[in-house]
Amino acid sequence: MLTRRSFVRLTGATAGALLLPEFSLVGDDSQPLKGLIKGEPTAEKVGERVLAEGGNAFDAIVAAALAATIAAPYQTGIGGYGGSAMLATAGGKRITAIDFNSMAPLTATPDMFSRLEPLGTRQRYGWLATGVPGILAGLQLVLDKYGSRSFADLVQPAIQLAREGLPMTGGLASSIQSSAAQFAKDEGSRKLYLRDGKPLPASERFCNPELADMLDTLAKRGSVESFYRGDIAQHIADAFQMNDGLVTEKDLASYQAREMTPLTLTIGDSTIHTAPLAAGGLTVLQALSILSAMKWDRMDDGLPRTHARLEALRLAWRDRLTLLGDPDFSPVPTAKLLSAEYARECAEQIMAAVQGGKILAHDITPKPQGGTISLSAADAQGNFAALTLTHGESFGARVTVDGLGLTFGHGMSRFETNPNHPNSPGPGKRPLHNMCPTIVTRGGQPVLAVGGRGGRKIPNAMFEVLTQFVSLGKPLAESFAAPRLHTEGNATLEFEKHWPESDLKPLGQLGYTTRTGGNATLSAVAQEDGLLRAAMR
Repeated sequence: MLTRRSFVRLTGATAGALLLPEFSLVGDDSQPLKGLIKGEPTAEKVGERVLAEGGNAFDAIVAAALAATIAAPYQTGIGGYGGSAMLATAGGKRITAIDFNSMAPLTATPDMFSRLEPLGTRQRYGWLATGVPGILAGLQLVLDKYGSRSFADLVQPAIQLAREGLPMTGGLASSIQSSAAQFAKDEGSRKLYLRDGKPLPASERFCNPELADMLDTLAKRGSVESFYRGDIAQHIADAFQMNDGLVTEKDLASYQAREMTPLTLTIGDSTIHTAPLAAGGLTVLQALSILSAMKWDRMDDGLPRTHARLEALRLAWRDRLTLLGDPDFSPVPTAKLLSAEYARECAEQIMAAVQGGKILAHDITPKPQGGTISLSAADAQGNFAALTLTHGESFGARVTVDGLGLTFGHGMSRFETNPNHPNSPGPGKRPLHNMCPTIVTRGGQPVLAVGGRGGRKIPNAMFEVLTQFVSLGKPLAESFAAPRLHTEGNATLEFEKHWPESDLKPLGQLGYTTRTGGNATLSAVAQEDGLLRAAMR
């Protein structure tokens, strides 16, 4: 059990861990097959303690996720809009997805944001930007179906972190500073993040005692039930009503996290299992299937190979941004997009463009999105898990329930404002998002759990790493070290600074606009040569 004494030892190390670099060297975290977790320093310490005390990978990743909501409150939170998980039980006996994406209020309409002025602002910030938060429901479902420990036990580190606080990190301090204008307009946020109208000083420990009290209440009750159906739900619904938001008691009571069948793609001796819509994995699998249809792995290094690779990604993004939405509300051609026939059609189109020295034309508009924490874990029994949870962008909607310390994510910002788009808002709809936790198996055995943070850059980073790990068969360290590119379907390309310079000028001559840019951060745990290895970059 995570006793107070054991957790005091844990948090003593955690304060120092927060000062470590964000990225670890790939391969450095190898050890005998007994359990690893990767994704956020404080969360890792919590998860490692759970594993050391006999918990399984699913227990560890839930405890770590709860701790991450406190340690990185600008990236995710208990009121974050939602998340997605992929779980593989020992030996690959069961591989499943857990969807805990946000749900639009029952009074949401397709044109609710297109009617607002100024367009976009109230979709990102404020009480209209918030749907039903799914994180607690998702974590509870993981435990109910696959955990060996109780929510009451595993939430204790998060409670202590919220009550006693952590040193203010540079990321937290700068995020509070950049969010201060919105915080000042909201009573609960103003009390939590500002002092005398100014952002909390960087020298202060960040505490959230109201949130600690709420989590402690849930722990004593043994589950998150009253967050969705009960007195806490009533408190949340009252706050929405007071601030002209749309979420009601009925919305909260109707919310359910869901277990779903993953999407899969087999390449060689590997099978990729990823979260289904409305998650981002479909785009990754579509791009990889096009690569396979082109026999891309057999192409010689050089401009044509790079050109073909990025066009596969651009085509997948074109389809993502024009065709995808919640499949429970809009018809989505998932089977077609993942079919061998469609992959061949796309491959032929791409190879014609490559041979003609042209680029494919897509009328696509990029949309920056950030935020998120992603965790990956594995244990000595062979269970693997990848779990991603998010506010959306920094502090999400930037509104907080006074009395609960509960800051909400802005899941409604992930809908399109065009009421005719398949990803437009609607009552009970779940928005298209970028999270794509993934499990890879070989011979039916799980060998990799991987997920990412970084908004729209997540699917592309996942595509890049899986291209290396699956399509080219490279080990984890090399797969993570390989340079990555980013595109959202238009002709503007972002390359990491160590991308080969010899590629960039010829791509510009083809008609692309190239620039240097960052990429998403992926975290992974893999089994290689009888060892578990962790990577994060």
